Amino acid sequence: MGILLGFPLLLILVCNLTIDVATKGKTFSSLENIPKNRVGLVLGTSKRLISGHANPYYTNRIKATAELYAATKIDFVLVSGDNATIYYNEPSTIKKDLMAEGIPEDKIFLDYAGFRTLDSMVRANVVFGLDSVTVISQKFHNERAIYLANQKGLNAIGFNARDVVGQQGYKVHFREYFARVKVFIDLLLNTEPRFYGNKIEIK
Repeated sequence: MGILLGFPLLLILVCNLTIDVATKGKTFSSLENIPKNRVGLVLGTSKRLISGHANPYYTNRIKATAELYAATKIDFVLVSGDNATIYYNEPSTIKKDLMAEGIPEDKIFLDYAGFRTLDSMVRANVVFGLDSVTVISQKFHNERAIYLANQKGLNAIGFNARDVVGQQGYKVHFREYFARVKVFIDLLLNTEPRFYGNKIEIK
């Protein structure tokens, strides 16, 4: 019984540790220290929580992207998110808020099929033709995205948006442990993005 209980915990620990070690030194919280990349890839999330309140993960990613662009650490922004229904469109919503922060419309490109982090990273390489990218999300998410990107042939670093503390933060970080196990399952099964589509050049 102890072995049955211990194995899942060991698996979670190993998966998380592997990603932590592999991405060490590849995420940055300082504008001064982060290398420049032509394109920043902001990973989508909902603008509002179920309660109707503003989602701080979303707000902080918008702010981080605007800061990165203003500091000329990126020239273009690729917004990758979920557009599963006509009533829910993460990329378009993020684009509007990025424009409100001063990023020109012609510098923003949208990936409407970023249903999962895996989809976002693979499509950035295959559909949008990127060899390197700066991922913009919270540190824990950046690490997972960078690991996936590097495994799929995309050179990625991360700019860390401010994280969230308190009960909401604990819940998201708890789910992240299992999301990292899913990374290795997807890699083992060679899981593909839901959609590819025509190639789009960012210029």
